[in-house]
Amino acid sequence: MDANKELDTRGLNCPLPILKAKKALAEMQTGEVLKVVSTDPGSMRDFQAFARQTGNELVEQTAAGEDFIHLLRRR
Repeated sequence: MDANKELDTRGLNCPLPILKAKKALAEMQTGEVLKVVSTDPGSMRDFQAFARQTGNELVEQTAAGEDFIHLLRRR
């Protein structure tokens, strides 16, 4: 899936990837997709909770080597 914006949060631990994603999503239009790349294993759980709490859609989560990739669609 193509993302409208990509956010590299490698090396940052919770809650920084979530905070940066929240800021980026606020600047995006409804329906646009944000790709967040993180190295924090806890980000898998964190982004699931974030999507539930904010109403943004967690489209996909994958792990690729040391990276955890999250795709969020702006509500």
